[in-house]
Amino acid sequence: MSGADFWNDRKNAEYVSRHARVLKDTIASWESLQSQLVDLDELQEMATEEGDTDALGEVETESAVLVSGVEDLEFRSMLDGDDDDKNAILVIHSGAGGTEAADWAEMLMRMYTRWTERNGMDSSVMDIQPGDEAGIKGVTVEVKGDYAYGYLKAEAGVHRLVRISPFDSSSRRHTSFASVFVYPEVDDDIEIDLKDDDLKVEVYRAGGAGGQHVNKTSSAVRITHLPTKIVVQCQNERSQFKNKATALKVLTARVYKHFKEEEDKKLQEVESSKKSIDFGSQIRSYVFHPYNLVKDHRTSHETGNVQAVMDGDIDSFIKAFLTQE
Repeated sequence: MSGADFWNDRKNAEYVSRHARVLKDTIASWESLQSQLVDLDELQEMATEEGDTDALGEVETESAVLVSGVEDLEFRSMLDGDDDDKNAILVIHSGAGGTEAADWAEMLMRMYTRWTERNGMDSSVMDIQPGDEAGIKGVTVEVKGDYAYGYLKAEAGVHRLVRISPFDSSSRRHTSFASVFVYPEVDDDIEIDLKDDDLKVEVYRAGGAGGQHVNKTSSAVRITHLPTKIVVQCQNERSQFKNKATALKVLTARVYKHFKEEEDKKLQEVESSKKSIDFGSQIRSYVFHPYNLVKDHRTSHETGNVQAVMDGDIDSFIKAFLTQE
C-alpha cells in the first residue's frame, strides 16, 4: 500500500484498503482486550492483597464486559465465508395477510434499519413499493458495514407475526407473514457480464405515493435477466436513468449470488428455503398477543422482550443461528 504505484489500479487499491482496514480493526480489538486483561489482573492482585471488596466487585463487573468482548470478537472470526465481509442487499416482501402483512413488512424494515444503526452500519432504500392501504408490498435496502452480509444472511426466510390487528374494527387476532432475502453486494472487482441480449428492459409509469410526476412519465424500470429469469424493478427516483442504474446494481448482485450458489452446489438448498410466505414455512415467530414472545424455530432461541427486538435488538438470534450453522 505504500508503493508509489499502489493507486494506479484504483479498484484493486480500494479492495485492498478495505480488507486491510478490517484486519487492522480486528488486531486493534484483540490488543485492546489484551490490555484490559492485564489491567484487570493487576487490579485483582492489589484488591486481594488489600482486602478491597469494592475493587474486587469492580473487577468482577469489568471481567464480564471483557468476556463479552472476547466472545463478540471470536464470533466475528467465524464469519470467514467468501462474501461474509461484504455489504448486503436486503429484500423484504409482504405475504399472506393483505394490509396487515404489508404493515408487518414495513415493521421489519424498521427493525433492520434500527439494527444497522445499533451496529454502526448505514442503510439506504434502493426501491420500495407502497401497500394499497398501509405498509409496503416490498422493499430493497442496501446495508453498508463490515460483515453486513455475514450477519444478515441469518435473517433469510419467512417471518410470522401474531397480534391484534389495528386494521380490524372488531379487534381480532391476526396472523401475517413477510419474507426476507439477503444477497451480498458485488464488489467492483468481480466481473459479472450482463450482456444486453440477456436483458429485457421495460419502462412504465410508477405508482403509489411520490407526487404528480410518478404517473406523468415512464420513469420506473423493470429488468429481467433472461438466462436466470431473475426480475428486479425500481421506481424510487424521478429519473429513468437513475432507476435503471439502481436496478442493474441489484440485478448484478442477484445474478452473482445465483451463479455462486450453483458453483457451491447449494442452489437446491437455498431454493428449498424460499417457501410460500404463509403458514408452516416461518423461521421465526413474533407474538404480540395473547403473550409476548419472539422465537426462532431453527435454533429455539427466544425472548419475551418483543419491543427490544422490534427496536433492532436481534444480535442474539443472529449469533444463535450462525453458531449453530
